[in-house]
Parts: sequence; C-alpha cells; structure tokens
Amino acid sequence: MAGNWSILRLSLPPTNWEAPSFTRAAQFRVGATFVLFLFAACSNLALLVSVWRGQRLASHLRPLMLSLASADLMMTFVVMPLDAVWNMTVQWYGGDALCKLLCFLKLFAMHASAFILVVISLDRQHAILHPLDALSAHSRNRRMLLLAWTLSILLASPQLFIFRTIRVDSVDFTQCASHGSFSRRWQETVYNMFHFTTLYVVPLLVMSCCYSRILLHIHQQHLRDKAGESPLRRSGTDIIPKARMKTLKMTVVIVLSFVVCWTPYYLLGIWYWFQPDMLRITPEYVHHALFVFGNLNTCCDPIIYGFYTPSFRADLAACCRWVRSDADTSSQYIDRMSTREGPHSREHEPQPSTNNQTNNAVILSAC
Repeated sequence: MAGNWSILRLSLPPTNWEAPSFTRAAQFRVGATFVLFLFAACSNLALLVSVWRGQRLASHLRPLMLSLASADLMMTFVVMPLDAVWNMTVQWYGGDALCKLLCFLKLFAMHASAFILVVISLDRQHAILHPLDALSAHSRNRRMLLLAWTLSILLASPQLFIFRTIRVDSVDFTQCASHGSFSRRWQETVYNMFHFTTLYVVPLLVMSCCYSRILLHIHQQHLRDKAGESPLRRSGTDIIPKARMKTLKMTVVIVLSFVVCWTPYYLLGIWYWFQPDMLRITPEYVHHALFVFGNLNTCCDPIIYGFYTPSFRADLAACCRWVRSDADTSSQYIDRMSTREGPHSREHEPQPSTNNQTNNAVILSAC
C-alpha cells in the first residue's frame, strides 16, 4: 500500500514522467499530519501508560489494549513522520536500505493495527457467547495477539524486496518506488489488491461477523426473557453484565471508527489501481485529504477508550494536576532564589530603585 500514489510510484516511463513538486495541497497534508502526530503521540502514550498501570481493567483485556495502543504508536511514529517528510522533500534522500525498511515498517504498522482490532472483536464475541469460559481468555488472547503480530511481519516482508531507490537521470530525481519490480501491470494490481484484502476486506468481514453474532445472541436472549422462558434463572448466561456491555460498546465504536476513517481512502486506492489516469481527473487535495482522514483513526482510539473508561480520565486528570503542581513548585523555587539573592547582590552593586526591584521579581517569576 502506498500512501501517496503520485510520489511513491514511478508508473510512467521515465522519458514522459515529470517530477512531482511540493504543492499547496501537499503543504496542507504536511500541516494536518503534524497536528495529528502531536495529538496521537500524546494521547496514545497516555493510553499506554494508563492501561499498563491501571487496576480496574480486566487482566485479559489489558494485553489487547496495550497492543492496540502500541500499534497506534507505530502508526504515529512511523507512518505519519514518513509521510510528512516524504511530501516535504518530494524525492528520496534516505538511500536504498532505509527505503526498504521504512516501507516494510509502514505496511507492518497498518497490518498490526487492523489485525489487533480483529483480535479484540473475537475476544468480545467469545466473552458474550461463552461467558462461563472466562478463565481461558487470558491465554487465548495472548495466542491470538502473537498470531496477529506474526502475520503482520510476514505480510509486510515483501516490501523489503519490492521497493528500492530509482533514479531518473533526465530530471535528476531519485525516488523510493516499486517501479520495475513487476514485469506486468496486472501483477502490481494483484499485489495491491492482495494487501487491500488483508488490510481491509478480511478484517472488516471478520469483525462484521463477530458483532453480527453478538447482536443476534443479544436479540435472541431478549426474546427469551420477554417470552418468560427463564424469568427465575438469572445467571451470567442470561443477562450480560453492565461492565461487559460497556466494553462491547467501546469495541464496536473503535471498529466503526476504523471503517469510517479508512474506507474512503481504500476506495480511492482501488480506483487508482484499475485506472491510474484518475490522478488527472480528481483534484490533488482529495487524495491528500482522504489519507489525512484515514490517519485520524489513530487519534480516535484513545478518545473512545477515554470516553468509556473512567480510570483513564482519572489518570489524565492526575497527570494534569501533577504538571500544574510541578509548575507551581518551580515558580515558588524561583521566587525563593530571587529573595535569597537579593541582599547579596546589593552588597556589590548599586541599589536599584523600587520600581526596578519589582520589575526584576516579575521577570524572574515569569522565567
């Protein structure tokens, strides 16, 4: 998967190809990516620390949320900076080894983010459909997470062989691209469609199947309770606990944010793979805006988690209080130092006026 079709591929013959430039639309993309990077880095790091230290979150759910935050951080620190810097420099200056490595890490981060959502969906399905099997949830989730990370590495590994640096001597331009790695156009299309399937179609189908089965189970349970088949028996298999239902709602919203954010970008990618001339038809800002909108998904996960998890909000509030108290302590320390140094400085220097003393104290306090 390429993040910017006009830059990452040299699909036209070098004799007819024109080097891209840092356009106004690309400048907007870089600015928006930088803002998303700052927010995603802070929020996902806070989420990672909160889940790691949290005591209210169930033990079998903690590895899932830690993996989700880790995948989002990989998207934040690999995909976003790579995309922003690449759009600014336009051509590639990192060499062949870095070209292969970063293209691999980019696809690895995107696969990991999608597959971990699949693992979370499978965990919620098992928790709702088989509530009495909670003891095996911890080991089961660890196995599924290991499989998700392993598959992400394997599926991203072809990037190490497909992408390389290519130089166009006629325009003195060097790019990291997949040009020349496929002997036929249809081979490149098949490769891209394969990753579109593994990144989007398969995760979407599995997640849709999981939540459809959950909704069907809840509906059937509601019908049984309404019909009065088991009015006296109220065990864990009959009524879904509020905490479990709250977690279910949270995971549904997280999955929906993934679908909403990435669907337009992937649909545009399909259009490009089958009709490359679409780059001349659609405005450039549309391509950039849809990729930025897809990256917005990285910022949504901590927001959704914070909305459904009071402990995360409490951790953020405690962190803000700690920062505020630390700032107040620093200010008081500066005030004490200015008070101590005042008499000593007057022994060797002419005594300033009262207004100057006041101004100096204000400056020291501000620093």
